[in-house]
Amino acid sequence: MKILAIGDLVGTAGVNKLKSELTKIRENEKIDFVIVNGENAGEGMGITKKNFDDILEENVDVITMGNHTWGKKDIFKFIDHPKLLRPANYPKGVPGKGYNIYECMHKKIAVINLIGRVDVNVLSENPFLIAKDIVEKIKDKVDMIIIDFHAEATAEKIALGYYLDGKVTAIFGTHTHVQTADETILENGTAYITDIGMTGPKKSVIGMDVSASIKRFETTLPERYKIAGGETMLNGVIFDVDNSTNKVKYIKRIRM
Repeated sequence: MKILAIGDLVGTAGVNKLKSELTKIRENEKIDFVIVNGENAGEGMGITKKNFDDILEENVDVITMGNHTWGKKDIFKFIDHPKLLRPANYPKGVPGKGYNIYECMHKKIAVINLIGRVDVNVLSENPFLIAKDIVEKIKDKVDMIIIDFHAEATAEKIALGYYLDGKVTAIFGTHTHVQTADETILENGTAYITDIGMTGPKKSVIGMDVSASIKRFETTLPERYKIAGGETMLNGVIFDVDNSTNKVKYIKRIRM
């Protein structure tokens, strides 16, 4: 089985890039299951109903979120959709769900969405302890467990990788919008990559207009961010899973 994870869609440009490339990737790489992070689809902050519907039209299996989950009020119209996940370590009672179990090729695949706490301006529960509790709860009910860890700090992501090594199938990071070249299979069999990058404008500062971004750094004035224009790119990763062991045998980064 091949599982494709696509990094943060940034704005309409990112959604359109997904729509133009996903079919080709599916065919060329023989993809069976697709996870997309959509928390920046709503012009950089949150996700609208139109964004959500456009992504679902591409037969995406799971849409994960992050620190901008509540960036667009639209989300409360579809927060309980089975294909949508928000971070599992948000406080109890928050709408939506942090993980779900899906079926593909006679396999049960759990996908968990987590958010980091280091340098992320969101009050959340401990992702390590929440992940540990969820894994313990579902480990005998599923064949695979995949985690999207939406976090800023590389150290926090790497630590979670070692913390859950051998307990989950794969962990991929999102949020920084910069793809890392550290894809690996850890000692006890868990596939890991710190960040899978973003899908959106190529000439940009993590998706935002270059001039506006430079002005903010140069002057420290609150220049309004806007999505960059021009050529777009798609970033992600493919996990090639052995159907007999349910472990990842190969990881391939995608940068288009």
